[in-house]
Amino acid sequence: MTARVHETAIIGFNVEIGDGTAVWDNVHIRDGARIGTDCVIGEKTYLGPNVVVGHLVKINTSAYICTGVTIERGVMVSAHVVFTNDRYPRATTPDLERLRPSEADETTLSTLVCEGATIGAAAVIGPGIVVGRFAMIGMGSVVTRSVPDFHLVIGNPAVTVGYVCRCGIPLDGGTEAFGRTPGTECQSCGRPYQMVDGAILEGYPGSDRDRDQ
Repeated sequence: MTARVHETAIIGFNVEIGDGTAVWDNVHIRDGARIGTDCVIGEKTYLGPNVVVGHLVKINTSAYICTGVTIERGVMVSAHVVFTNDRYPRATTPDLERLRPSEADETTLSTLVCEGATIGAAAVIGPGIVVGRFAMIGMGSVVTRSVPDFHLVIGNPAVTVGYVCRCGIPLDGGTEAFGRTPGTECQSCGRPYQMVDGAILEGYPGSDRDRDQ
């Protein structure tokens, strides 16, 4: 099995693309990027130099994924998502005499999207943050700080409005899901969750481990 790369895609030097991955039309993948197996890279998407994409990742059309981004296994990046990597960008030097270089430098910040997370269409992801495991970011959101595991965030700036199961269904009760009891179950698939010191973990209340481990 090999990767499928559309003839109009632009692939840089030293790019790794795993078996079973499909790279669609007019995608641009810059030097040093690494993409895992069985991924989909949608049309007109841009991957910057040295971006890392894990296995089983779906990136929809026209996403912009810049240098410094690492995307773990099983993540969904919806259409027109934009990542950023510089908190205080300028086009030129302070004297306005020359353009700043486009290459990564000491101001470039890293962003990590952890396994199973979903980023909704047209969301903007700020630099230097972590999107937690199986977190879900609503469409059009502007994410300016890290998102914990299993949190559902929306808005500008994005804030937590609830929690989501691995299957993607919000846990009943929103942010009050754990208000009366330390545990709850997904009403769709029955997976149990607990809150421990403010963190959402998989498993029944009182268990001493995350059931995914």
